[in-house]
Order: sequence, then structure tokens, then C-alpha cells
Amino acid sequence: MRVVFMGTPEFSVPVLEALVAAGHEVCAVYTQPPRPAGRGKKERPSPVHARALELGLEVRHPARLKAAEDQQAFADLQADIGVVVAYGLILPQPILDAPQHGCLNIHASLLPRWRGAAPIHRAIMAGDAETGVCIMQMEAGLDTGPVLLREATPITGADTTARLHDRLSAMGARLIVEALAQLPELTPKPQPKDGVTYAEKIDKVEARVDWTRPATQVDRLIRGLSPFPGAWCEIAGERVKLLDAELCDGRGAPGAHLGNFEVACGDGAVRITHAQRQGKRAVPAADFLRGTEMPSHLD
Repeated sequence: MRVVFMGTPEFSVPVLEALVAAGHEVCAVYTQPPRPAGRGKKERPSPVHARALELGLEVRHPARLKAAEDQQAFADLQADIGVVVAYGLILPQPILDAPQHGCLNIHASLLPRWRGAAPIHRAIMAGDAETGVCIMQMEAGLDTGPVLLREATPITGADTTARLHDRLSAMGARLIVEALAQLPELTPKPQPKDGVTYAEKIDKVEARVDWTRPATQVDRLIRGLSPFPGAWCEIAGERVKLLDAELCDGRGAPGAHLGNFEVACGDGAVRITHAQRQGKRAVPAADFLRGTEMPSHLD
């Protein structure tokens, strides 16, 4: 098929690669414009932008798609279908209608649960037993369209957002190739009206660990916010990111250091397994403790 691909972050890259490998003609790649990044604040292309250039594909990065000329340029591609995954812009109706078969979205949740911006983070933080990927026919509402294909995967106590991200990205890449191959036979199924939840964008205010909360919630917060933005606490006045954790036996006042990077919570305790000082790389807990005199209490 003649495909317009629209995506921006690392999550989208395996999908683009799978479409090319399956023999589809990717006539253009739309992505977010380059952004200032790094210490020098030089403009850096998105992961999709960089990979598309490596694949020899045309890249477009309009700041918006509301202008008539941008919408006409999109329509002039005469695509059979649009494939959208974590693009970062709301698509106006003329864009959704331009391809012959409309636009399909790859969404990293089991819709209608976790519509919106941060479904992977929210699923882990909420303690969901499973999540998955839906291939959805796009319409004007926020992730409200009918679903063509869906597949579930369990969320384990060892999953961080980074690990689940990679698993769901690979799943989405496989499912979209299946969806395009089966498109004439697939029947879009409307989403149920019950069970709708919204995955609000992560606010950095949420990232500070509250040790008075139960250990199960603290554990999910740490894993759900890893690697970005990273849950954090203060250790002897220094802000430290906590990037992986597990539940453990232990009791004490909330925030008490119980040894071996085990910390008491409002109910139970967690063991931090990876941490990161400001300006440093993330390291296993054993390496972190080797160079740190831990206080009796973490803030």
C-alpha cells in the first residue's frame, strides 16, 4: 500500500521499519520539528526523522496541520492509508479524510482504558494486570475510534515503563503489518462506552516519592516513571532519581532507610535497585551505595 507515516519518538521507529520491511511504499514521513537538545541546545531531529533519512524517505515536519496549504500538500500524496503512532499533533478532519482508507492509529493500551498521552506510565502506576496495543481507525475524538485489531500483554512486577515501552512498540509494529494485510476483511468494532479512562500527561509534580504511601504504590510510581521523568527523593539534601524498585519485607517509619537501599513506606517497604544522581548515569543500587553514606531517613 501507499502509506503516509506519522510519528515522532523512539516508540514509533520500529513501526516505520516494519512498514518498509513489509514492502509498503512509504511516500512521506511526518514528524515533529527538530527541537533544541543537549547542553549546546542544538536542534536535534526526532528519532523518526533520523531513521527516515537513513531509510531514504521524504520527511516533512510542519509545526501544525491546520493551514490549507499543508492539508493540500498532504492530500496531494494520494496515499492509500495513513499510519499514525505517537505523532504529537491532533489531526484535523481533512487530514484524516485524505487517504483512501483514512488513518490508522497504533495506541499503547487496551482501549477504551487509557486514552490519551501517557498510557504506558498510567497502566503501571495504576497497578493494571495487563495492557496491550490497539489498531484503531482514527476519528475526530481523542482515541475514540473503532478498533480493528488488539492484543494484550501482562504487566509484571518487574516491568518499568521503558521495558513495557519496548515490548508494546514491537507488538504495534507487528500488528500494523497484520492489519494492512487483512484490511479488506477487518471489521472495525466500536469501543465500549464503559471503562473509559484518560492517561493524562505526566506532571513532574507527581514524580516526588511520598514515603507515607503504601509500598505497592511507591513501587509502581518508581517503575511507572522510569526512565522519564524519573521518580525522585532527597538523600542528605541531594536530589536522586529512583529508576527501578521491588517490594521487600521491612517495617519502619515512612522514609526510614532499612539498609541495602531498602526504604520503609506507609505500609511495607521497597528495595531500590537502580538510582541516578544529578548529572550522573544510572547505576545499580550496589554501585550507588558504594559511594554514598546513607542517612537514616530519606526525604
